[in-house]
Amino acid sequence: MAEIKDILVPDIGDFSGVEVIEIIVSPGDTVKPEDPLVSLESDKAAMEIPSEYAGVVKEIKVKTGDKVSQGDPLLTMEMTDSGTQAETTAPATTTEAEAVVQTATTVKTASPVTAAPPQRRTAPVQPGNIDDNAFNKAHASPAVRKFARELGADLSRMNGSGPKGRILKDDVKTWVKQALATGSNGNMLGVEPMPDIDFSAFGEIETRPLTKINKLTGKFLHRNWVQIPHVTQFDEADITELEAFRKQLNEENKKNGTRVTVLAFLMKALVSALKEYPRFNASLDSSGENLVLKKYFNIGVAMDTEAGLVVPVIRDCDRKTLIELANELIDTSKRAREKKLSPSDMQGGCISISSLGGIGGTAFTPIVNAPEVAILGVSRSSIKPVYQDNELVPRLMLPLSLSYDHRVIDGADGARFSSYLTRVLSDTRRLLL
Repeated sequence: MAEIKDILVPDIGDFSGVEVIEIIVSPGDTVKPEDPLVSLESDKAAMEIPSEYAGVVKEIKVKTGDKVSQGDPLLTMEMTDSGTQAETTAPATTTEAEAVVQTATTVKTASPVTAAPPQRRTAPVQPGNIDDNAFNKAHASPAVRKFARELGADLSRMNGSGPKGRILKDDVKTWVKQALATGSNGNMLGVEPMPDIDFSAFGEIETRPLTKINKLTGKFLHRNWVQIPHVTQFDEADITELEAFRKQLNEENKKNGTRVTVLAFLMKALVSALKEYPRFNASLDSSGENLVLKKYFNIGVAMDTEAGLVVPVIRDCDRKTLIELANELIDTSKRAREKKLSPSDMQGGCISISSLGGIGGTAFTPIVNAPEVAILGVSRSSIKPVYQDNELVPRLMLPLSLSYDHRVIDGADGARFSSYLTRVLSDTRRLLL
């Protein structure tokens, strides 16, 4: 008669009352020595409990969320004839700052088998939904499982490069990059790919290729939209006095050809707001764990050209007058239309402005121009009745749409930044502060 054995929580160090976060096996599963059984997680580390024996799982004695300590029963196992106990086992542990669980002690079996070195896939498989059962059985640590789930990556479709074919975080990254490169990211998101439709079946059509700028912009914006948690704050600025002052400046500078637009005022106002709220003048580093605060004030301005959207950067806006900014905007816009912008002209921005005021609309949700953490959208101004001094008066109101990266900026700071910006625009004297 086959032996039934209780599998207990082994020595897990100084931890006690550790939470069960994942049960990897099910009743009826056949396991071998070193196969993971359950995953545990404390406030300091995560670990997998490997099997010491070969056998068939009969009964699971814990459930997700249970607290266990050394010696507590995990499951019962029916030993197989080939069942052997590993000489030494120890769970792999991972601190929260680490990406991959490493095995603390090498596990030896009575009959070691030399496996062929794992091979990475050169391309992801065809799109399809993730099979949770296959995902849970993949040879990966809890940290890597969590990382893969956050990205929507299917572990069951990967080959691991770690010891004994363990899937590492780098394997997940490589798989995701390949999926994005081949355009099959629909698989990672668990959605069906777009169908290939013959539109000519419905009537006459014409096919036009996207410009190079269209393609690059599309990929760039798609990446930002997918990877950045966006929030958009909407507000209105009373620019009645600003507009009167702008017209006066243009009248005074008519002879030298300078034309000051609202955009120049917005750039000066943004500089003031960035100084007041320096978190907006920052970027996350490549690790995503540090904030790089900038001491310079360069502003990108989205410009619509025949070839597509470009965002040249106007540098050192804090050191330039309204007239200087206005002239530089005219020159930059001309170079953009003539395709004379260099790559360096579109680098080093702190925050961007996307202005649709000359076209129309009341509000929109601009996409953050990473690695910047915020972008200001501007729509067409209009006369609205505003309640002032116990009466309704006509005022020129400018709609603002501030999108920001919620990993860096919370809603309260977003509202404060937007409110500060509207105050500065409503009273141009504040630009002198």
